Amino acid sequence: MGRDLVLANARLVLADRVVTGSLAVRDGRIAAVDDGLSTGGGIEDLEGDFLLPGLVELHTDHLESHFAPRPGVRWNPIAAVQAHDAQIAGSGITTVFDALRVGSDPDAEDAGRETRVLVDALNEARAEDRLRADHFLHLRCEVPAAVVVQEAEPLFALGAVRLASLMDHTPGQRQFVDLAQYRRYYQAKAGFGEAEMDAYVAYRQGVGIERASINRPKLVALAHAAGAILASHDDATAAHVAEAVAEGVSIAEFPTTVEAASAARAAGLKVLMGAPNVVRGGSHSGNAAASDLAERGLLDVLSSDYVPLSLIHAAFVLPERVSGLDLPAAVAFVTRNPAAAVGLHDRGALAPGLRADLVRVSHRPGHVPIVRAVWREGRRVA
Repeated sequence: MGRDLVLANARLVLADRVVTGSLAVRDGRIAAVDDGLSTGGGIEDLEGDFLLPGLVELHTDHLESHFAPRPGVRWNPIAAVQAHDAQIAGSGITTVFDALRVGSDPDAEDAGRETRVLVDALNEARAEDRLRADHFLHLRCEVPAAVVVQEAEPLFALGAVRLASLMDHTPGQRQFVDLAQYRRYYQAKAGFGEAEMDAYVAYRQGVGIERASINRPKLVALAHAAGAILASHDDATAAHVAEAVAEGVSIAEFPTTVEAASAARAAGLKVLMGAPNVVRGGSHSGNAAASDLAERGLLDVLSSDYVPLSLIHAAFVLPERVSGLDLPAAVAFVTRNPAAAVGLHDRGALAPGLRADLVRVSHRPGHVPIVRAVWREGRRVA
């Protein structure tokens, strides 16, 4: 930081419009945003490309795939963090909430231990200035897992959890109301035969309600005590939303129905949907379509979930598919809105005084956008 930078001849995506102009950076902050041409030293010509605020990602479990790239394979955790971070930054994401799990579906004895390994690796990488993006911890809590509270408690105690989500993948409800869809997903994933799958579904349904009723209030208490923001996950009914509201949840992640999204919005929750849902044109599991929620005015935040580049891709796809939605409004779903939802009011827009987290993007309608350059606090990171 401290180096002055002027980015000129850019299509600046502001909060309410797109203008051609320039943006000046000083000491890691946006110093000025101007219409028209700029002259003088230190100017970088963006040649008419778009300039966006750095993207803010609230829920990506992509780090886990770098750490465990194959069944039974565990990669060097620092190397996994760096590979994940490079892909995140290269996708235009300058702030990321790494969603690491405690408990699992099905239960796994080493999930909590491996999460702690990755948390320690993130802290070490941050301390050694290895990271391009700004990383925070999002703890994904699989509520019916036998050991979820045991695994979550020490992580909350660290004071590092900024966001926690309450997940429940018990078959027959939430994401998997359709049992046929659940069977297809897990039979392919686990390689079960029909009899094995029948037994597995019965087991998961049997323990799901009992464990969730015990674990959920304990996890909520841990999150509140640690000052973490709470998110619900895969709400399907108004009753699910009412439960979340009573628990102090402020973000509704991936509601599976229009009913749940409407109830969440009415209750003041921020509705988060998957960017892959937008890019693919619908949910991979047959649930609510993010574009449909945007059309109904029920969308606040997009998350890349399992494909980092989908976040910038979805921001440019949505205005092409949703009537009345312009690019500034779509970009808000991946910048200003997620930043505000987690209390990061120093970023998410092209405005003087905010962090100079910036993304240069080349885009033609109907094509995948190209991330040309990324700056975090005025420093080029990609």
